Amino acid sequence: FYGEKCYILDMYNVLSLGAGVQSSTLAMMYAKKELSPMPDFAVFADTEGEPKAVYEWLNWLEKQLPFKVYRVSKGNLQENSLIIKTSKKSGNTYLPSTVPFFLLKDGKRKAMLTRGCTRDYKVRPIQKFVRKKCKVKWGEKAIVANMIIGISTDEIVRVKESRVVWAKNVYPLIENKISRQDCLDWFSKNNLNVPPRSACTFCPYHNKTVWSNLKKNSPEEFQEVVEYEKKAKEIFKTLTSFDKNFDISLHSSGSLETFNKQKETNQLDLFDAECEGMC
Repeated sequence: FYGEKCYILDMYNVLSLGAGVQSSTLAMMYAKKELSPMPDFAVFADTEGEPKAVYEWLNWLEKQLPFKVYRVSKGNLQENSLIIKTSKKSGNTYLPSTVPFFLLKDGKRKAMLTRGCTRDYKVRPIQKFVRKKCKVKWGEKAIVANMIIGISTDEIVRVKESRVVWAKNVYPLIENKISRQDCLDWFSKNNLNVPPRSACTFCPYHNKTVWSNLKKNSPEEFQEVVEYEKKAKEIFKTLTSFDKNFDISLHSSGSLETFNKQKETNQLDLFDAECEGMC
């Protein structure tokens, strides 16, 4: 399913492992030789902000695979996203536009900040590692690696060409007409636990159900996110580049502490809150 034009003998096959439902299904299908060719290795981009359940799942998953999983990280996204920076040109203070907080005015959602977390903390760290691991030369124009990405048929709008010329994105789940539900069914059929959703605990793209589940099933992690939001609100108020007529929040109702008291029905939902790293 990779196609004759992109598969050559000395090409690397690299699995972008987000440790969520779809990429975990791919990894296990390769392990059981239900798909081929076998990945040479997998890469997990760690924002250091995934739920504990994801890290526990990844620890188990690594032991099941016949290929190595490399973990790469740019650092702690949650901490780094609140480090105040100063523009050398204007002198204004600002925060890195990595986490797409909601912008609210008079309690109503107006917009979202620029989303750069996937690019900066997932895509680029993976590209940097693969470039080094596969010894990709600067200026390389030939395809050196097939990047295997876990996007299913119900997420086909997320399919994109590779951002670099030396890699080709391939989507085995789509090529084999496998949906997210098929992935869940695959784990049930094989008598395996279902993987947890992969996304940072503080991701603004969580819908109300995900926030409620986090609060119910992992209250300590939920409280950590509440404290993160509080700190972010205070820091934004000090920024010279921020319009004080606005407020920021991880939830469109205005505050995680009060979100479950709101009759909020239009919270964004990013593919069941999965963030596999190639959005």
